[in-house]
Amino acid sequence: ARAAKAGPRVAAHGEVDELNAALGAVIACEPVELERELLLSVQHDLFAIGGRLASPHPEKVAKALEKAQLTGERVAALEEAIDRADEELVPLTAFVLPGGTLKAALLHLARTVCRRAERQVVALAAPYEVPPTILEDLNRPADLPFTLGRLANPAAGQRGAAWRTPPV
Repeated sequence: ARAAKAGPRVAAHGEVDELNAALGAVIACEPVELERELLLSVQHDLFAIGGRLASPHPEKVAKALEKAQLTGERVAALEEAIDRADEELVPLTAFVLPGGTLKAALLHLARTVCRRAERQVVALAAPYEVPPTILEDLNRPADLPFTLGRLANPAAGQRGAAWRTPPV
């Protein structure tokens, strides 16, 4: 079916596609092996989610519908990766400034793109039916890049920057 280029369905699909591309850039940066397989699996999930969002007739994309749902195992894998990374990190005592290594900066960028995609899918869900699992599926991937972004700097021997109150 045709959809308006500026319509909410195309916008939501586009945001998920941009997130997928952002994760592709993350994967390409050193250290390449930092949770590479997990990030690739998230890309596969996002591709399937995009397929669900792109179609105004979900029943016509039944195979994509099956693939687009994060199972409890998938969510658990994301949460385990976040927990593994947290074990290697010092506890947060300040807000984290995005940056440091290119990989860390791109991970933080992917986090913000994911949050924007979430907001766009919520906007799509107002006038259209969107399976609730898609919103859940977009929530966990936003936490992962934040934590991996914090981990990427020390993995490359750099310290991340913390936000501090500007002088008065």
